[in-house]
Amino acid sequence: MFPSKGIIIIKHLLLLLLLGRGLQSSGPSSVFPRINVRDPYKRLGISREASEEEIQAARNFLINLYSGHKPSVDAIESAYDKILVDSFRARRRPKIDVQGKWKKIRQSRVVKFISSRFEAPSTNIILTTAALFLVLGTWSILYPFPVEDGPVLQVTISLIAAIYFIYSRLKNRLRAFLYGLAAFIVSWVLGSLLMATVLPPIATGPRSIEVSTSVISYIFLWIASAYLK
Repeated sequence: MFPSKGIIIIKHLLLLLLLGRGLQSSGPSSVFPRINVRDPYKRLGISREASEEEIQAARNFLINLYSGHKPSVDAIESAYDKILVDSFRARRRPKIDVQGKWKKIRQSRVVKFISSRFEAPSTNIILTTAALFLVLGTWSILYPFPVEDGPVLQVTISLIAAIYFIYSRLKNRLRAFLYGLAAFIVSWVLGSLLMATVLPPIATGPRSIEVSTSVISYIFLWIASAYLK
């Protein structure tokens, strides 16, 4: 406690010496040289980390130094008031603990459950699954479908591929089928929502919505095929 008080006293003494020299060389009607400086901290000659005592001391010494010139006094008082208002607003502004919020989200049961359902696969699995769904996406966009159809074949292949890739990692047919079917339904729901609210159509033509939705669903199916456990 004592060293911190000592530092404050030393700062005040240094400020007193500097302003005292100015007082000796300035008359009662001297003009404040920083009268037109916009930054209130620079106008008072203090840093933004200055304590309330240092701000008050700077204001008092400057007022005494230029008390004979009313515009100078007004400029000093204006800077002092501006600093006080900013300090008051900063204290009232709620502080958002981003790290704390993120930590709570990560530790929530829902997030833990979802994250526990995924694992980091090998590079070979990532590339293999990505290549297949990339081919399906390209095929869906470039192939000219009849008006009454759509990428039905590609979508069917994507479902079968998702089940196969999941089974190749889990070695459990029932879980692979259920996970693949659930991933297929969720991917189509998310794809439809994104296409309806956020994303513009990726493809053109009379079946552009269906094709674009299928391409978005391939992305989610790839994530499920490669990372779901």
